[in-house]
Amino acid sequence: MTTTTDTSIKFTEKVSKPQSIEKVVEQLKSFKWVDLTHSFGPESPRFPSFAQPKFNTIFTHSDGFFVKEYTFPGQFGTHIDPPIHFDDHQDKYIEDFSLKELVLPLVVIDHSSAAKKDPDASLSVNDIKEWEKEHGKIPEKSFVALRTDWSKRWPSQEKFENLDDNRQAHYPGWDLDALKFIYEKRGILANGHETFDTDTATKQEHGLIGEYYVLSHGHYQVELLDNLDLVPATGAYIFISVPKAEKAPGFPVRAFAVIPN
Repeated sequence: MTTTTDTSIKFTEKVSKPQSIEKVVEQLKSFKWVDLTHSFGPESPRFPSFAQPKFNTIFTHSDGFFVKEYTFPGQFGTHIDPPIHFDDHQDKYIEDFSLKELVLPLVVIDHSSAAKKDPDASLSVNDIKEWEKEHGKIPEKSFVALRTDWSKRWPSQEKFENLDDNRQAHYPGWDLDALKFIYEKRGILANGHETFDTDTATKQEHGLIGEYYVLSHGHYQVELLDNLDLVPATGAYIFISVPKAEKAPGFPVRAFAVIPN
């Protein structure tokens, strides 16, 4: 059985030997690249408390150049949440992340079968331990993504919220204990998922306690990820590119995975 650590080491060894930067880039480009980001527009799914975004054309080619003006919340589309998003005692904004913090080994835990059977499914500590029996121990300083295939519901707001007759949303998420396990017992650096929230929709009666836990401990997360079904459980790296907006408590990203051959 190939463990997560073994796979990561092999990938590192491939690009760590002394060589020109051109050869390193060539080698990276020879690997498989998977876009983990949704295209988004004014009609794209959004957190229900947010107003509909606006994409307005303010100059056309008849003016000499084509320009649009965009109005949308920072937490829109595939986006990053820094610690300041939920905790006013944290002082880390988007611009405070070093570039190297946004490139991490990527672990994908597949919980899609459970989510298909029950949209209120939460990933538990036991689920993680069962996953580790097959794929090996989650490595330290990694990014752990929860795959539920909820991204397949894009671009439908209705399907993403999945409201019942009482206007209660139903979508999967993380157990608080599962998040504590991967951060405190496995020492990961960040996490991500395909839904609007970290917490399962039906378990938010006391607020977004899972999300608060992640951000209040100085970590970041990426929400509304796409194409996790195209990424292996271990061995890939996630790259997260985000504009350097001043004092931004969240912003859309272009996230992608690089998978060694």
